[in-house]
Order: sequence, then structure tokens, then C-alpha cells
Amino acid sequence: MLMPTEKPAELPAARVLLRFLLRMAILVAFATFDGIGFGRSLAALLWMTTILCAVLAVLRRERVFAASLNHWDEMIGYTALCCAVMGLIQQAGN
Repeated sequence: MLMPTEKPAELPAARVLLRFLLRMAILVAFATFDGIGFGRSLAALLWMTTILCAVLAVLRRERVFAASLNHWDEMIGYTALCCAVMGLIQQAGN
């Protein structure tokens, strides 16, 4: 367990990007086989992953504007993708 004065270990950017891409592949795979439609299920999964990344960042006490990539940066990526998917769903519905 981290003491209040300890900093969490910083991961290399390549490892964080690999983690992001692996999670995206898993999310796309799960969204493909869902019954409510690919777009809606992907948006829901991205939203849940956004919340998961925020919780993990808080638990690991990661800095929001750190010089290295961390869970906060992943959260922003998933949020942007979720907004893009929701926009595409709205456009397809019109």
C-alpha cells in the first residue's frame, strides 16, 4: 500500500498505449456480440471504462496533469471515443 508521501510508479508511455489498445479490442469484441446494437453497446462499455479509469486513477493517487501517461489520460481517451460514438449514433438515427 502506498504511504501518503509516496508517488505511484510511472509506466512507460508505450505500455499505457498498449493497455489502452488492448482494452479497446476487448470492448469492441464485447460490443460486437451484444443484442442492443454495436453502437449503443460500445458507447455503454466506453462509458463504464471511463468510470473505471477514473476510479483506478484515484485509488492509485495518480496526478491529473502528470508528465507521463496514466489512467487520467486513458479516461480522457475513452470519454472522447464515447462522445464520438454517441454522435454517430445520433446522426444515424436522424
